[in-house]
Amino acid sequence: MFDAYQLEVRRTAIDGLSTREDILLGAIGLCGESGEVAELVKKHVFHGDQLDRTLLIGEMGDVLWYLAHLANALGVSLEDVAARNVEKLRRRYPDGFPR
Repeated sequence: MFDAYQLEVRRTAIDGLSTREDILLGAIGLCGESGEVAELVKKHVFHGDQLDRTLLIGEMGDVLWYLAHLANALGVSLEDVAARNVEKLRRRYPDGFPR
């Protein structure tokens, strides 16, 4: 699934950027879209706004797009990113996260 998604991200990315620019676009875009997710949650938790799940899921998709774009720029699959993260978490928390 993620391999197909990364291909779709490539199809919809800006063409002709340098690797440096692709990395920068991915990182800055990831920050911006993550901020939009945080803003929706903040307004729900602290301002009493109704949580718009559809909008939140859409923003999460935008975060995923920029993460996939960054992975593409680095020449790594999201599958590999996820696997490396699981390995790191298993080393760090072999018995699960302490409560």
